Amino acid sequence: MKLLGRKLLGVLLTAVLLLETMGLAMAAAPTTMADKLAEIERTAYGEPQTGALLDRVNKLEKDFEGTHAPNDSVMQRVDSLYGAMFKNETGPSLVTRLNAIEWAVTQAVSMNSIQKRVSDMEIAMTGATSEGTYRARIDTLAGYAFGTKEIPLARTEVPANTLAKVSLVTPVNAKNIKVGDRIEIRSDEDVVENGRLLFVKGAPGYGEVTKVKQAGNFGRDAEVQIDFKILRTMDGTDASMMLGEESKQKMQSMAFAAGASIAGIALLGPIGIIGGAFVKGKNIDLPAGTELYIQTAAPMTMYGLEAEKPTEEAAK
Repeated sequence: MKLLGRKLLGVLLTAVLLLETMGLAMAAAPTTMADKLAEIERTAYGEPQTGALLDRVNKLEKDFEGTHAPNDSVMQRVDSLYGAMFKNETGPSLVTRLNAIEWAVTQAVSMNSIQKRVSDMEIAMTGATSEGTYRARIDTLAGYAFGTKEIPLARTEVPANTLAKVSLVTPVNAKNIKVGDRIEIRSDEDVVENGRLLFVKGAPGYGEVTKVKQAGNFGRDAEVQIDFKILRTMDGTDASMMLGEESKQKMQSMAFAAGASIAGIALLGPIGIIGGAFVKGKNIDLPAGTELYIQTAAPMTMYGLEAEKPTEEAAK
């Protein structure tokens, strides 16, 4: 009876939110030269730049590589910049290396531009920003963080159903959201498996609203379905995520252990008819910061940083 009472209390203290993963779609990678260039600039400087195309490419090459490739086509030069910044095919990308350094220095990874992240870490380390290409400055920061520019990264297998704790960046209120709305989320803690850091605190992700039903009479509660699609990994890869049995069980155990502290997530189904026609059901109103668990939808391979798994005490 005591257990049943706790479960009933857990349901009554939560609104009805159905978090369903409807698909496993990855974030669409840019395919055109213009889109790739805009994504490089957004990551590097915080927003796409304006002006002549060649001038923009020349600036990126100067800032990050220090040299131009005048004999290559503009498309080849943009592809080269894009690969060096984002792709981990021949080794850790620039973003992967910077993520590892920032985590080692601050125990989190920000969503700021490379320009700001590098400058902030230089000021934290030495009291001033330095000159030179961003590649050289990142190598210097790696030396401060790890004692060498060679960062302890290794290819790591991530199994399906690996759990990640996240929180809402975008509030979810059934009264003012609609199907198709993007729901931003953020990783709430580091995920370390087999001695390798996979997800880092502060990493971005998102979901998409797939269904909205308003609260109604007869105690009919509101319903929101969110397809949690993506969470950014330590090496910059967009991991396909979902809400599955493992994440539901984790949230259920946490809610009961903490007195339903994960507000807004009903894990035992709707409350049902609790009165007559004049009894209005509950609205769903989840503020930014609401915590939940999601899980990897499929196995994947990524670069993981050598790290110790945080203790329960350190994670609090």
